[in-house]
Amino acid sequence: MGSAAASPPPSGELLSQDDLKRVAAHRAVEFVEPGMTLGLGTGSTAAHALDRLGDLLRAGALPGVAGVPTSLKTELHAARAGIPLLPLDAASGARIRLSIDGADEVDPDLNLVKGRGGSLLREKMIEGAGERFVVIVDESKLVPRLGCTGAIPVEVVPFGAPHTLGLIRKVFDGLPGFNARLRKVKKDAGEVPFVTDNGNYIVEMFFEDGIRGDLRDISDSLLRITGVVEHGMFLGMATTVVVANRDGTVTVLHKKK
Repeated sequence: MGSAAASPPPSGELLSQDDLKRVAAHRAVEFVEPGMTLGLGTGSTAAHALDRLGDLLRAGALPGVAGVPTSLKTELHAARAGIPLLPLDAASGARIRLSIDGADEVDPDLNLVKGRGGSLLREKMIEGAGERFVVIVDESKLVPRLGCTGAIPVEVVPFGAPHTLGLIRKVFDGLPGFNARLRKVKKDAGEVPFVTDNGNYIVEMFFEDGIRGDLRDISDSLLRITGVVEHGMFLGMATTVVVANRDGTVTVLHKKK
């Protein structure tokens, strides 16, 4: 990985996490050039990039830029920001030149955990279709191994979801500290399964100290399960990671060639 750091803010004050997200997002938008078709990410960090893109479009600084949203929420936000939108199939001819999105975790090899908000399938489809993928995070998202700080999501079809959950558990049978559950949300007096934009459910996998083992083998094992649609490990996809540090400096990490 290569890296480059920006100068610290003149005040020298530590920034809030939301401020750090904004710093990283604005730095990532600097990679955007006029005429680009972009993959537009989902989540609180990506939202700052959408706002910045909207400001630059209104100022006439990025003519010809259009975006492909990774979720219904992003579609609405981008439309409010004034970003022209394209569906994925319409963008395939022009190619998605660059995608910008946040991540829940980034390991030393720039592998990611994404999709804790439930948009992992569309994110992986759109960001995997692009030429470059710029990830924006604050330094709290840097981890030694994937799965250290929370759930790794797996999108599954609703039919037979408890059965699919059992098959996912078998992949990690006997692993100390492993747990998996169907994500639920409160509704009325009880709980119901969380439903993605694609009408699917989410299984959340938890690891006591992160995933140990070959990530690609684990990925293959999960994707071979009938009923699993996709998982939230984004392996080898990020080309650049923009990291906002607590003091306001920015570090840019690049994928090894």
